[in-house]
Amino acid sequence: MTTRHAADRAPRATPASGRTPGNTPEEIGTTVFDVGRDLRRDVAEVELPLVLDGVEEAEAARRRLLNQLDEHLLPRLKELSSPAVVVIAGSTGAGKSTLYNSLLGEEVSQAGVLRPTTREPVFAYNPLDVDVLVHSPTTAMSRVVEHDGVPRGTALLDAPDLDSLLAENRSTAAQLLEAADLWLFVTTAARYGDALPWVALGQAMERGASVAMVLNRVPQHNLTTIRGDLLARLREHGMEGVPLFVIPDVGPHEGMLDRATVTPTARWLTMLAGPDRSRAVIVRTLKGSLAALPAWVTGIADAVQQQVEAAEVLRATIEKALPDAEATARASVASGVVAEGSVASRWAQLASAEKIDRLKVRHGLARSTKRRGRAREAALEPLLDEVRAAATRTLVAAGSSADDALRAALTGPDAPPGGPAFAPEHGDPAREAAREKAAKDQVHEWVSVAERAVEALRGIDEPGVTPQDSAENRRAEAAVKALGPTGLVALLLTSAAGVDDATRLVQSLLGDPGLASAQTLASDLADRAAAMVAREPVDLLERLDIPALAPDAAVGLRLRLAELRRLS
Repeated sequence: MTTRHAADRAPRATPASGRTPGNTPEEIGTTVFDVGRDLRRDVAEVELPLVLDGVEEAEAARRRLLNQLDEHLLPRLKELSSPAVVVIAGSTGAGKSTLYNSLLGEEVSQAGVLRPTTREPVFAYNPLDVDVLVHSPTTAMSRVVEHDGVPRGTALLDAPDLDSLLAENRSTAAQLLEAADLWLFVTTAARYGDALPWVALGQAMERGASVAMVLNRVPQHNLTTIRGDLLARLREHGMEGVPLFVIPDVGPHEGMLDRATVTPTARWLTMLAGPDRSRAVIVRTLKGSLAALPAWVTGIADAVQQQVEAAEVLRATIEKALPDAEATARASVASGVVAEGSVASRWAQLASAEKIDRLKVRHGLARSTKRRGRAREAALEPLLDEVRAAATRTLVAAGSSADDALRAALTGPDAPPGGPAFAPEHGDPAREAAREKAAKDQVHEWVSVAERAVEALRGIDEPGVTPQDSAENRRAEAAVKALGPTGLVALLLTSAAGVDDATRLVQSLLGDPGLASAQTLASDLADRAAAMVAREPVDLLERLDIPALAPDAAVGLRLRLAELRRLS
């Protein structure tokens, strides 16, 4: 079944409307309204997020174009692109509904021998025209259906008889003819001489409607004679250009006519609905408005492209600002900045009060009781806190320095277009809070790495597993007994931070494996400082990584522009 009532129509995807480069509107059934609607969508989606010279003017132009499309062009284009209404009209018994159904290839309008047969007008249109169909008094008084058999660009309307016995039907038929764009007048070999056809055709010619005549039920034996007589009458009435289609008499029958019989009429309707003809009318009517669109769209597309190019320069500027900041952050950790200040003071206090640096070592093994080891561990815990705090400050400083470097690159004398407005605000509380949290998370993980390093030195592969028994493992176990697990972690981290006395004690207690662990921790902290630098521009780059600033952001508008130029 190819017919659907419009009121019962289920939602469906909008038909493709010519977005593939290389296709012409004729090849894919595009109308000017299709192009205008796509243009409106693409213009509405345009964003100009970067503060560049001329961006306010471009945004104002974009809003004006949207207003022009919404308030003027699209309504007019929709009306002019709406299917041309072809009314199949005629007198009682002329076979209008039979012809109507035959053209569609389906019984859509009731046909029969009882008069009047057609009481309710039937308005059929192609489903692809649903977006441009204008609902009007004509559709309001008709049964509206979708049908694939209707040529796109037309709507076929089966009207009541012009000479119906019912006054209501005659009135409806007259109204429908007034609203019609094309008249397909059906008469018969027995009735074409009546006054009614000529009055109706004369009215159509007066209002400039396109007209064609179907002469139905013509006996085969005198077809040529009757056709010639009718053509002569058309010339007498100044209608020599009116197409005439002759349908031979097929005798009593029910149902539709043979398809070959109505093919010439169907072909004429398709020609009238052709894209070249309908497009020419629309472009001619709206020539001035349409001619202004290419320059308008070009300006907006250029503004979008300017944004895209500015975003590329901003990305390059950001990336160029980072290497020096990363190198500085790594150098700062390597220079022992973490060990300065509070960490050095805390170590000196421990060395004086607890004699940490004088721990006895015999034959490579630390000598201590468990009780003394627990006391040293408790004394070393504040040192671990100081190392955490100092490392956190160092990482925060690395992030802050990167933030300053970015701001200088984006706002300095050589700042790129849009840079000053794009640069991060100095002292932004949200950024500072995020930086502080990121630094604490990094230091927490750094301490965890140290804890795993102590377990590795002890030969513990998994928690709860008996340590392996080797010379290196025994040295680590002795160190743990002398300092406690937390104390040994604090010692390794203090060495990694840059306290030389702590490094010497690591060498004494753990040997080369301990020194390697401390050096690994120092390198790990430098990597974390570099990571703090790398995270600073992430939110800036995310602001640039949006569709409005993608390399192809202007492609849609350029395509709409090409379509407009083809239609103008």
